[in-house]
Amino acid sequence: MGIIEVQNVTKRFNDKLVLDNISYDVKEGEIFGFIGPNGAGKSTLINIMTNLLIPDSGTIKICGFDILKDTIKAKGCIGYVPQDIALMEELNAYDNLEFFGALYGLKGKELKKRIAEALRVTGLEDTKKQKVKKFSGGMKRRLNIAAAILHHPKVLILDEPTVGVDPQSRNHIFTFVKNICKEWGTTVIYTSHYMEEIEELCDRVFIIDLGKEVAYGEREQIKASVFPNNKVLIEGSGIKGETLVGLKKIEGIIKVTESDNKISLTIDSTFKLAKVLSYLEKNNINIKKISYEEAKLEDVFLTITGKQLRD
Repeated sequence: MGIIEVQNVTKRFNDKLVLDNISYDVKEGEIFGFIGPNGAGKSTLINIMTNLLIPDSGTIKICGFDILKDTIKAKGCIGYVPQDIALMEELNAYDNLEFFGALYGLKGKELKKRIAEALRVTGLEDTKKQKVKKFSGGMKRRLNIAAAILHHPKVLILDEPTVGVDPQSRNHIFTFVKNICKEWGTTVIYTSHYMEEIEELCDRVFIIDLGKEVAYGEREQIKASVFPNNKVLIEGSGIKGETLVGLKKIEGIIKVTESDNKISLTIDSTFKLAKVLSYLEKNNINIKKISYEEAKLEDVFLTITGKQLRD
Protein backbone atom coordinates (compact mmCIF):
# COMPACT_ATOMS: atom_id res chain seq x y z
CA MET A 1 0.00 0.00 0.00
CA GLY A 2 1.26 3.50 -0.82
CA ILE A 3 1.29 6.69 1.21
CA ILE A 4 -1.05 7.98 -1.51
CA GLU A 5 -3.73 5.68 -2.92
CA VAL A 6 -5.91 6.87 -5.77
CA GLN A 7 -8.71 4.47 -6.66
CA ASN A 8 -11.07 4.77 -9.66
CA VAL A 9 -11.39 8.55 -9.56
CA THR A 10 -13.82 10.00 -12.10
CA LYS A 11 -14.81 13.64 -12.61
CA ARG A 12 -17.10 15.39 -15.08
CA PHE A 13 -17.71 19.05 -15.72
CA ASN A 14 -21.22 19.15 -17.19
CA ASP A 15 -21.05 16.65 -20.07
CA LYS A 16 -17.26 16.64 -20.35
CA LEU A 17 -15.42 13.67 -18.84
CA VAL A 18 -12.26 15.19 -17.33
CA LEU A 19 -10.99 12.20 -15.33
CA ASP A 20 -11.85 8.68 -16.41
CA ASN A 21 -11.43 6.04 -13.70
CA ILE A 22 -7.91 7.07 -12.63
CA SER A 23 -5.98 4.82 -10.22
CA TYR A 24 -2.38 4.84 -8.97
CA ASP A 25 -0.37 4.70 -5.77
CA VAL A 26 2.68 6.59 -4.57
CA LYS A 27 5.34 5.00 -2.38
CA GLU A 28 6.53 6.68 0.79
CA GLY A 29 9.68 8.75 0.29
CA GLU A 30 9.67 8.72 -3.52
CA ILE A 31 9.59 11.54 -6.07
CA PHE A 32 6.63 10.67 -8.26
CA GLY A 33 6.33 12.30 -11.69
CA PHE A 34 2.89 13.35 -12.87
CA ILE A 35 2.83 14.51 -16.48
CA GLY A 36 0.45 15.25 -19.31
CA PRO A 37 -0.29 17.87 -21.98
CA ASN A 38 -2.38 20.94 -21.22
CA GLY A 39 -5.99 19.95 -20.62
CA ALA A 40 -5.11 16.35 -19.76
CA GLY A 41 -6.69 16.49 -16.29
CA LYS A 42 -3.60 17.00 -14.10
CA SER A 43 -4.84 20.13 -12.34
CA THR A 44 -8.27 18.61 -11.75
CA LEU A 45 -6.73 15.55 -10.12
CA ILE A 46 -4.42 17.64 -7.93
CA ASN A 47 -7.40 19.77 -6.86
CA ILE A 48 -9.24 16.59 -5.86
CA MET A 49 -6.18 15.32 -3.96
CA THR A 50 -6.06 18.58 -2.00
CA ASN A 51 -9.83 18.61 -1.43
CA LEU A 52 -10.41 21.71 -3.56
CA LEU A 53 -12.71 19.62 -5.77
CA ILE A 54 -14.97 16.66 -5.03
CA PRO A 55 -14.77 13.62 -7.36
CA ASP A 56 -17.93 12.20 -8.87
CA SER A 57 -16.73 8.75 -7.84
CA GLY A 58 -13.64 7.02 -6.49
CA THR A 59 -11.49 7.45 -3.40
CA ILE A 60 -8.18 9.05 -2.46
CA LYS A 61 -6.30 8.18 0.70
CA ILE A 62 -3.30 10.17 1.92
CA CYS A 63 -1.31 8.72 4.83
CA GLY A 64 -4.17 6.29 5.27
CA PHE A 65 -6.82 9.01 5.61
CA ASP A 66 -9.69 9.34 3.15
CA ILE A 67 -9.59 12.86 1.71
CA LEU A 68 -13.40 13.07 1.89
CA LYS A 69 -14.11 11.27 5.17
CA ASP A 70 -11.02 12.31 7.17
CA THR A 71 -10.39 15.61 5.43
CA ILE A 72 -8.58 17.46 8.21
CA LYS A 73 -6.21 14.58 8.97
CA ALA A 74 -5.52 13.95 5.29
CA LYS A 75 -4.88 17.63 4.51
CA GLY A 76 -2.63 17.87 7.57
CA CYS A 77 -0.24 15.48 5.80
CA ILE A 78 0.00 17.68 2.69
CA GLY A 79 2.17 20.60 1.68
CA TYR A 80 1.00 22.18 -1.57
CA VAL A 81 2.89 24.54 -3.87
CA PRO A 82 0.51 25.73 -6.62
CA GLN A 83 1.51 27.01 -10.05
CA ASP A 84 0.48 30.55 -9.11
CA ILE A 85 2.57 32.36 -6.51
CA ALA A 86 0.63 32.79 -3.24
CA LEU A 87 2.55 35.32 -1.13
CA MET A 88 2.06 38.77 0.42
CA GLU A 89 4.35 40.99 -1.63
CA GLU A 90 4.45 43.94 0.79
CA LEU A 91 5.81 41.77 3.58
CA ASN A 92 9.36 40.41 3.78
CA ALA A 93 10.18 36.73 3.46
CA TYR A 94 10.38 36.10 7.20
CA ASP A 95 7.03 37.75 7.92
CA ASN A 96 5.38 35.72 5.15
CA LEU A 97 6.62 32.51 6.73
CA GLU A 98 5.56 33.70 10.18
CA PHE A 99 2.04 34.23 8.86
CA PHE A 100 1.80 30.85 7.12
CA GLY A 101 3.37 29.09 10.10
CA ALA A 102 0.69 30.54 12.38
CA LEU A 103 -1.97 29.12 10.05
CA TYR A 104 -0.44 25.68 10.65
CA GLY A 105 -0.74 26.27 14.40
CA LEU A 106 2.99 26.85 14.96
CA LYS A 107 4.08 29.47 17.48
CA GLY A 108 6.89 30.65 19.74
CA LYS A 109 10.29 28.95 19.57
CA GLU A 110 8.99 26.12 17.42
CA LEU A 111 7.75 28.56 14.77
CA LYS A 112 11.10 30.41 14.73
CA LYS A 113 12.93 27.09 14.42
CA ARG A 114 10.77 25.96 11.49
CA ILE A 115 11.16 29.31 9.70
CA ALA A 116 14.95 29.19 10.04
CA GLU A 117 14.94 25.62 8.75
CA ALA A 118 12.68 26.42 5.76
CA LEU A 119 14.81 29.42 4.79
CA ARG A 120 17.95 27.30 4.99
CA VAL A 121 16.73 24.41 2.85
CA THR A 122 15.38 26.76 0.16
CA GLY A 123 18.51 28.95 0.13
CA LEU A 124 16.80 32.15 1.27
CA GLU A 125 18.55 32.83 4.58
CA ASP A 126 20.34 35.93 3.32
CA THR A 127 17.18 37.56 1.94
CA LYS A 128 14.74 36.89 4.79
CA LYS A 129 14.29 40.61 5.59
CA GLN A 130 13.80 41.65 1.96
CA LYS A 131 10.30 42.50 0.75
CA VAL A 132 8.85 39.83 -1.50
CA LYS A 133 7.95 42.36 -4.22
CA LYS A 134 11.70 42.79 -4.82
CA PHE A 135 12.24 39.04 -5.24
CA SER A 136 12.90 37.44 -8.61
CA GLY A 137 10.36 34.92 -9.90
CA GLY A 138 12.62 32.10 -8.83
CA MET A 139 13.04 33.45 -5.31
CA LYS A 140 9.28 33.83 -4.93
CA ARG A 141 8.85 30.23 -6.04
CA ARG A 142 11.38 29.07 -3.44
CA LEU A 143 9.62 31.11 -0.73
CA ASN A 144 6.34 29.49 -1.72
CA ILE A 145 8.00 26.11 -1.20
CA ALA A 146 9.37 27.25 2.17
CA ALA A 147 5.84 28.18 3.27
CA ALA A 148 4.55 24.74 2.24
CA ILE A 149 7.06 22.77 4.34
CA LEU A 150 6.85 24.64 7.65
CA HIS A 151 4.62 21.95 9.16
CA HIS A 152 6.87 19.10 7.93
CA PRO A 153 4.30 17.54 5.59
CA LYS A 154 4.65 13.87 4.78
CA VAL A 155 3.49 14.60 1.23
CA LEU A 156 4.63 17.62 -0.79
CA ILE A 157 2.83 18.45 -4.04
CA LEU A 158 4.89 20.63 -6.39
CA ASP A 159 2.82 21.84 -9.34
CA GLU A 160 5.14 23.18 -12.08
CA PRO A 161 7.70 24.45 -9.51
CA THR A 162 10.28 25.70 -12.04
CA VAL A 163 8.06 27.65 -14.45
CA GLY A 164 9.60 31.07 -15.05
CA VAL A 165 12.50 30.61 -12.63
CA ASP A 166 16.14 31.48 -13.18
CA PRO A 167 18.77 28.70 -13.51
CA GLN A 168 20.09 29.30 -9.97
CA SER A 169 16.64 28.87 -8.43
CA ARG A 170 15.99 25.85 -10.61
CA ASN A 171 19.13 24.20 -9.23
CA HIS A 172 18.11 25.16 -5.68
CA ILE A 173 14.71 23.53 -6.21
CA PHE A 174 16.28 20.36 -7.65
CA THR A 175 18.68 20.07 -4.72
CA PHE A 176 15.89 20.77 -2.25
CA VAL A 177 13.60 18.10 -3.71
CA LYS A 178 16.31 15.44 -3.59
CA ASN A 179 17.38 16.38 -0.05
CA ILE A 180 13.89 16.56 1.45
CA CYS A 181 13.19 13.03 0.24
CA LYS A 182 16.51 11.70 1.47
CA GLU A 183 16.75 13.54 4.80
CA TRP A 184 13.11 13.99 5.81
CA GLY A 185 11.58 10.99 4.05
CA THR A 186 9.06 13.31 2.41
CA THR A 187 7.03 11.98 -0.51
CA VAL A 188 6.96 14.40 -3.47
CA ILE A 189 4.40 14.63 -6.26
CA TYR A 190 6.19 16.52 -9.04
CA THR A 191 4.38 17.87 -12.08
CA SER A 192 6.33 19.57 -14.85
CA HIS A 193 6.24 20.55 -18.50
CA TYR A 194 9.99 20.00 -18.63
CA MET A 195 10.54 16.33 -19.38
CA GLU A 196 14.25 16.48 -18.53
CA GLU A 197 13.26 17.35 -14.95
CA ILE A 198 11.11 14.22 -14.69
CA GLU A 199 14.00 12.20 -16.17
CA GLU A 200 16.39 13.50 -13.52
CA LEU A 201 14.16 13.38 -10.46
CA CYS A 202 11.55 10.65 -10.83
CA ASP A 203 11.91 6.87 -10.94
CA ARG A 204 8.17 6.31 -11.35
CA VAL A 205 5.73 8.33 -13.43
CA PHE A 206 2.06 8.59 -14.31
CA ILE A 207 1.23 9.93 -17.78
CA ILE A 208 -2.30 11.21 -18.34
CA ASP A 209 -3.98 12.40 -21.52
CA LEU A 210 -7.62 13.36 -22.12
CA GLY A 211 -8.42 12.27 -18.58
CA LYS A 212 -7.14 8.74 -19.10
CA GLU A 213 -4.06 6.85 -17.95
CA VAL A 214 -1.74 6.24 -20.90
CA ALA A 215 1.32 5.01 -18.97
CA TYR A 216 2.12 4.32 -15.32
CA GLY A 217 5.04 2.70 -13.54
CA GLU A 218 8.83 2.67 -13.51
CA ARG A 219 10.24 5.29 -15.86
CA GLU A 220 12.74 2.93 -17.48
CA GLN A 221 10.15 0.19 -17.92
CA ILE A 222 7.79 2.59 -19.67
CA LYS A 223 10.59 3.70 -21.97
CA ALA A 224 11.54 0.09 -22.69
CA SER A 225 7.92 -0.85 -23.47
CA VAL A 226 7.74 1.84 -26.16
CA PHE A 227 11.35 1.76 -27.34
CA PRO A 228 12.68 -1.69 -26.36
CA ASN A 229 16.04 -1.13 -28.04
CA ASN A 230 18.70 1.57 -27.79
CA LYS A 231 21.32 2.56 -30.33
CA VAL A 232 25.09 2.84 -30.57
CA LEU A 233 26.45 5.23 -33.20
CA ILE A 234 29.96 4.64 -34.55
CA GLU A 235 31.71 7.14 -36.81
CA GLY A 236 34.79 5.93 -38.67
CA SER A 237 36.54 5.32 -41.97
CA GLY A 238 37.23 2.22 -44.06
CA ILE A 239 33.71 0.85 -43.59
CA LYS A 240 32.76 -1.73 -46.22
CA GLY A 241 29.72 -3.81 -47.03
CA GLU A 242 31.23 -6.96 -45.56
CA THR A 243 31.94 -5.04 -42.35
CA LEU A 244 28.22 -4.45 -41.88
CA VAL A 245 27.40 -8.07 -42.65
CA GLY A 246 29.82 -9.23 -39.95
CA LEU A 247 28.40 -6.79 -37.39
CA LYS A 248 24.91 -8.26 -37.84
CA LYS A 249 26.22 -11.63 -36.58
CA ILE A 250 27.45 -10.24 -33.23
CA GLU A 251 25.25 -11.07 -30.25
CA GLY A 252 23.15 -8.17 -28.99
CA ILE A 253 22.94 -6.36 -32.32
CA ILE A 254 19.44 -6.32 -33.81
CA LYS A 255 19.89 -4.00 -36.76
CA VAL A 256 22.81 -2.39 -38.60
CA THR A 257 22.58 0.64 -40.91
CA GLU A 258 25.30 2.81 -42.43
CA SER A 259 25.36 6.29 -43.95
CA ASP A 260 28.27 8.69 -44.60
CA ASN A 261 30.76 6.51 -42.70
CA LYS A 262 28.46 6.38 -39.68
CA ILE A 263 27.26 2.99 -38.43
CA SER A 264 24.05 2.81 -36.41
CA LEU A 265 23.61 -0.31 -34.27
CA THR A 266 20.21 -1.08 -32.77
CA ILE A 267 21.01 -3.13 -29.67
CA ASP A 268 19.40 -5.12 -26.87
CA SER A 269 20.46 -5.84 -23.29
CA THR A 270 22.97 -8.58 -24.30
CA PHE A 271 25.09 -6.14 -26.31
CA LYS A 272 28.82 -5.94 -25.45
CA LEU A 273 30.74 -2.99 -26.89
CA ALA A 274 34.08 -4.77 -26.44
CA LYS A 275 33.08 -7.41 -29.02
CA VAL A 276 32.25 -4.73 -31.57
CA LEU A 277 35.48 -2.81 -30.98
CA SER A 278 37.51 -6.01 -31.36
CA TYR A 279 35.72 -6.87 -34.59
CA LEU A 280 36.20 -3.39 -36.08
CA GLU A 281 39.89 -3.39 -35.14
CA LYS A 282 40.42 -6.72 -36.91
CA ASN A 283 38.74 -5.28 -40.01
CA ASN A 284 40.97 -2.19 -39.99
CA ILE A 285 38.18 0.27 -39.28
CA ASN A 286 39.48 3.60 -37.99
CA ILE A 287 37.05 4.65 -35.25
CA LYS A 288 36.67 8.40 -34.76
CA LYS A 289 33.71 8.60 -32.42
CA ILE A 290 31.33 6.35 -30.47
CA SER A 291 28.11 7.58 -28.90
CA TYR A 292 25.15 5.97 -27.15
CA GLU A 293 21.61 7.00 -27.99
CA GLU A 294 19.05 6.12 -25.33
CA ALA A 295 15.34 6.69 -25.71
CA LYS A 296 14.17 9.76 -23.82
CA LEU A 297 10.95 10.10 -21.86
CA GLU A 298 9.94 12.96 -24.13
CA ASP A 299 10.16 10.63 -27.14
CA VAL A 300 7.97 8.13 -25.30
CA PHE A 301 5.44 10.83 -24.42
CA LEU A 302 5.22 12.05 -28.00
CA THR A 303 4.82 8.48 -29.28
CA ILE A 304 2.04 7.39 -26.93
CA THR A 305 0.05 10.65 -26.90
CA GLY A 306 0.90 12.04 -30.34
CA LYS A 307 1.40 15.42 -28.69
CA GLN A 308 4.12 17.70 -27.50
CA LEU A 309 3.90 18.22 -23.72
CA ARG A 310 2.64 21.78 -24.09
CA ASP A 311 -0.02 21.00 -26.72
